Amino acid sequence: MDVTGLRESMVAKLTEQQGVSERVAAAMRAVPRHLFVPGVPPDEAYRDEPIVTRRDDAGRPTSSSSQPAIMAAMLDQLDVRPGHRVLEIGAGTGYNAALLARLAAPGGLVVCLDIDADVADEARAHLDEAGLPQVEVVCRDGAEGHPERAPYDRLIATVGAWDLAPAWMEQLAPGGRMVVPLDVNGLQLSVALDRDGDHWTSRSVLPCGFMRMRGSLAGTEVTEVVSRDPQVALSLPGPRELGDLAAALGSAPVELPLGDLLDGRKAPQDGAWDAGHHTGVPMWLALHEPRWCTVLGEEHGFCAGIAEPSAVALLPLWGDAVVRGHGPGGERLARELLAHVRAWTDAGRPQPTGLRIDVHPAGADVPGPLVVRKRHTTVSVALPSRG
Repeated sequence: MDVTGLRESMVAKLTEQQGVSERVAAAMRAVPRHLFVPGVPPDEAYRDEPIVTRRDDAGRPTSSSSQPAIMAAMLDQLDVRPGHRVLEIGAGTGYNAALLARLAAPGGLVVCLDIDADVADEARAHLDEAGLPQVEVVCRDGAEGHPERAPYDRLIATVGAWDLAPAWMEQLAPGGRMVVPLDVNGLQLSVALDRDGDHWTSRSVLPCGFMRMRGSLAGTEVTEVVSRDPQVALSLPGPRELGDLAAALGSAPVELPLGDLLDGRKAPQDGAWDAGHHTGVPMWLALHEPRWCTVLGEEHGFCAGIAEPSAVALLPLWGDAVVRGHGPGGERLARELLAHVRAWTDAGRPQPTGLRIDVHPAGADVPGPLVVRKRHTTVSVALPSRG
């Protein structure tokens, strides 16, 4: 099989679809992804898809090779230059560390941390197989950073982080940048952060989705299996009591069509959503609705919604242009969810890429409209102004 051709095709498609920089594209052409996912057929290794490599006893994914599209986008956010010293939080398969090593060469340093010894060992083996023994792989809690090699010019987390670890901020050199999949009230965003006086401010923001950090920096997010037959998983920004949602979701729903709210001008064709809703609506709910949730299920697909004890309203993020209310009070919640979609449309259908995110020290008095107080930081989020 022509693995070089497969790799070239993958990179060409990414470059066409999202304008990957030439430096990142060159690194992706140089690093053979299939070596980092042994046992996966090469034609699958070079698809633009994540590849789960480890699961826990309950079958939940714990490690993976991330989707190449988001890896490329985050590497462009990070802007690694030759000679840079780079710290990566989360080893995965070692593929991203290999890309970082190419970008930092010549003269650079890449240190990769993982809390799981088996994951770290496998990443080490893959990097050796790919001819990159210079990448340092260390088994430790990523929240600690790696002070032995600090300071770093760049830091990237390839695992979802509820908060920024003090060690990361301390170990970055002046002028350093970090790119972190940061949790904002249950919404995960890849945020490129630079120092701005006494705080950190975003230079770019992208929607993303990563497995969450374990260890000392684990956050408040909750994912519960509501039903196993059919399979339904519910994700919340934090723990709260919701009663018997399995019974609610098993009941016949009340359906409210979205009508002409999808793009503010016309009704959808064939009842399908148009582009932009699948990132914009969850962002709007995270900023404005404390009861918001996401649901992933065999029958429901991937949905954003509002959940209360024994009732839930769901908005499919792909497919049907309808809001469904389940359980007692489901119709009321569906109308409230529909009102959020209307407000998002009236606001100009803002997207995560337009957000400004500022990260201040814990306890700081900062403006909103959304302020999220975490263990080590206070995060403020602002929507772009219209016009």
